[in-house]
Formats: sequence, C-alpha cells, structure tokens
Amino acid sequence: MKKQTAGQEQLGEFASQFAHLNDDVLFGEVWSKEDDLSAHDRSLITIAALMAMGNTEQLTAHLQIGKNNGISQKEIVAEITHLAFYVGWPKAWSTFNQAKEIWQENNSLRGEK
Repeated sequence: MKKQTAGQEQLGEFASQFAHLNDDVLFGEVWSKEDDLSAHDRSLITIAALMAMGNTEQLTAHLQIGKNNGISQKEIVAEITHLAFYVGWPKAWSTFNQAKEIWQENNSLRGEK
C-alpha cells in the first residue's frame, strides 16, 4: 500500500501529532498488516463503518481508497444495498451518490460505460 501522507499534508503544521498518528500509526501500522486483513477487506469494513455513522466527508476518500484496493462496482453496490437495511435508506442513497461518482469517473477515464 502506498504511504499515506494526507495527515501531514492537511494537518501537519496545525496538528502534527494527529497527522503522525493518522499517517504512521493508522495507515502505516494498522492498514499495512495485510497478513491479518487485506487492504480490500479493510476498505469494505471502513466504508461500512463510515456509512453507518453518516461520516460522508471521510466516506468519499475511503470509497476512492476502496476502489484503489480492488473493490469492484458490483461489490460496492452489494455492500451499500445490504447495509441500507441496517443503517438506513437515506445513508444508502447518500453513499450510492458518492460511489456512483467515483466508479463512473474512473470508468469514463478508461472509456467504459
């Protein structure tokens, strides 16, 4: 997995300890332990948790990370549909809107429909 630098880039000067914990501990140590859970599976879990909590600001980034970690359009649609019954229909709609943008944007760059 590519080294995470979002914490340093976005909060480094303002909240340096938080940036370090985000980049080096959360993503550097926890996310990199792929012998326990693959990045693909961690992304599915993270997306589910963020969707359940309604954290749409973080959800957009993690949907993109999930796509980069190999989550297919079919998988994300199945995950969101399944979760709709547990976390709420409006949260599913919101997540679908974000996921659709990410998967369609990437498909259009490759000339897919």
